[in-house]
Amino acid sequence: MLPKKLQQKLDERKANNALRILGIHHNLVDFSSNDYLGFSKSESIFNEAHKFLIGHNIKQNGATGSRLLSGNHPLFTIVESMLANFHKSESALIFNSGYDANVGFFSSVPQRGDIILYDEYIHASIRDGISMSNAKAYKFKHNDLESLDEMLIRMPHETVYIVTEAVFSMDGDSPDLKDLSNISKKHNAYLVIDEAHAVGVFGKNGSGLIQDLNLEHAVFARIITFGKALGCHGAVILGSEKLKEYLVNYSRSFIYTTALPAHSLATINSAYHEMIDTKRIEVLHNNIRFFNTEITKNKLENIFIKSNSAIHCCIISGNINVKSIANKLQEKGFDVKPIISPTVPKGSERLRFCLHSYNSTEEISNVLKLLATFVK
Repeated sequence: MLPKKLQQKLDERKANNALRILGIHHNLVDFSSNDYLGFSKSESIFNEAHKFLIGHNIKQNGATGSRLLSGNHPLFTIVESMLANFHKSESALIFNSGYDANVGFFSSVPQRGDIILYDEYIHASIRDGISMSNAKAYKFKHNDLESLDEMLIRMPHETVYIVTEAVFSMDGDSPDLKDLSNISKKHNAYLVIDEAHAVGVFGKNGSGLIQDLNLEHAVFARIITFGKALGCHGAVILGSEKLKEYLVNYSRSFIYTTALPAHSLATINSAYHEMIDTKRIEVLHNNIRFFNTEITKNKLENIFIKSNSAIHCCIISGNINVKSIANKLQEKGFDVKPIISPTVPKGSERLRFCLHSYNSTEEISNVLKLLATFVK
């Protein structure tokens, strides 16, 4: 039996049609995963990772401990050096996941007396990290840089961190990163960008939006996860050598956890080399353009949030309504997931379409034709 208060909370979720359950594996057409380039199922990445391990005479299953104890495998130096070079950063520090990276950074870097200004739609992992910080935190309106600038003018001249995402996971949109960097410079603020949904999708060889705009030196820290377009596991924080030294000493989600195993590091390394050589990014962008033309063709512009990323969202208010249409699409063979409140604010429930290099134009046409029918 659960404690009464816990059962009441579950009952409330059920009453609001908002109870989360674990899904099962299926063979539906994928419009829901973050595997934008299909790397999670790439046989060549799998084989190259194995060759990489054998070439380094590594036959090891686990990491054996945290990186500060016994888990700092020599491959960490190789892969972190590769990541720093690829992303034109002074240093790179690998974390076990994007969640660990964000919680570890925001809980340890901003100090008491500092200020964090974050976009109101920022990811939950960043919010959790901020909630563990001793700094004061204030949200600004989504992608509203004028509002942010006004807030900075009113702020006392203390250490200020500005936090946003290069591509937002629930809307698929982006802030004006050039203007944001100018505002940050103007107010001597520290700019932190989560590039989870940008790397592998934007920039030369999938390097992300920050590098695409030549803003590497304008950003204090970049957080990149490998569980999206790169199709593997882990994350990295890019920044100065001094920032890396600080995180190694004070980031609790880095210090007090078993390190990634060697196989994960080999897979990250192989995925980056595949990304440099792949044509899949170009195919993905062709699919994104085609998806947008099909939105117009099916007269769905009024319910879709405009996006040029791999994430496209269709607003259908109400948990019951959005889940009903998602179920109908799934019954027709398309894996489209509903995003319900409280994950998104009440009234902004949506269907979230994730596009991939392996989606065919026929699949894209058919799913949007069905959506248009169900919405009408």
